[in-house]
Amino acid sequence: MSRQWWVAQALTVCMLTGGVAVAGVGPAWADAPASTSADQPVDPAALAKAAAAEEARNYVLKMAKSSLPAEIRTSAWNALRSSGGDEAIAEWLAPGGGFETAKQRIRDARTRNRLFCERVVRTHTLEFSPEVRAAAERALKGTATDQAAFVKTGYAEAQKRDRAAREADTRHKLEVAAKDRDFVSSVAEHDPGEQVRVAAQWALRPGATGADVAEFYGYGWATGATLDIEAFGMRIAEAETFRLTALSRLVKDAEAAEKAVRGSADAAKARAEAERAWKAVAEHSEAARKAWLAERETAAAQAENWQNIAKAAKESSDELWKSIGQSADATRKTWSQEQADALETSTFWQEMFDKARDGENRVKG
Repeated sequence: MSRQWWVAQALTVCMLTGGVAVAGVGPAWADAPASTSADQPVDPAALAKAAAAEEARNYVLKMAKSSLPAEIRTSAWNALRSSGGDEAIAEWLAPGGGFETAKQRIRDARTRNRLFCERVVRTHTLEFSPEVRAAAERALKGTATDQAAFVKTGYAEAQKRDRAAREADTRHKLEVAAKDRDFVSSVAEHDPGEQVRVAAQWALRPGATGADVAEFYGYGWATGATLDIEAFGMRIAEAETFRLTALSRLVKDAEAAEKAVRGSADAAKARAEAERAWKAVAEHSEAARKAWLAERETAAAQAENWQNIAKAAKESSDELWKSIGQSADATRKTWSQEQADALETSTFWQEMFDKARDGENRVKG
């Protein structure tokens, strides 16, 4: 294992814990053509290519700082630290590259077990699920075998102990009223998060008891919300990785087609080829912009939903709402950030669309 890999690991830990910024992770435009002089004008096509490379680097940096699994974050940091520069970033994003390799690691049983334990720690409070929380924390501190055992049997056994303790504690016994069931029923039907709906439906399944409804409020709701955030993050990362890879290829093709116009024996044909190439960039950019605006709407709906839940939790004196109240505002903030990020990314794609349209007009002569 190379010394460079170990250095990258150390830098990753530093940055994830609030350390200083990593030197050398600069924007792609730092390597773009130098600014113009009277006798050396800026090449617009080269600037478009540099902008695409910069956005690719920025997006990999965003993934490195995200809440995606550690396998993806670490791999992204390593790509950013590579001496290969923009080429290394492009290779990481490309099919079969570092991003896909990291996703494959996540499918490994050991990784899935660890991620499950981490999710349980994040979503099960000590107040409502002390046995589950403690067992999950022990598993995380233990070996892969310990984590596998927790997933297979330890979680269910700890759940039973917590439920028995709650039922035995008559002084703090949680009462589930009809209005509480009705609210869960509404969540099961209307919540914008698929996994939250599934969790609510499970709490109301045939044969379910008041304890099942109480556990939805206690940890099922938060677990579903976490799964929805994880799924959203992975989905948009996969889609944008594909889009950025395609953009890089399309812009390079357009730049080459525009250069071919100069000195071409058949100028009209060469201009038509260049115009088609820039049009392909424009169409790709416009599709990406629309996709991100749709993602923004998804995130906005979730943010509004969780704002309402946080408000309801604060206004309720019902102990059932206590656990979800602790996490609702954090969930709202996460979705609000996703909303802001989606708007920012859609702005980049609008700018790339404008550059492509300029390219089309430029090659028309």
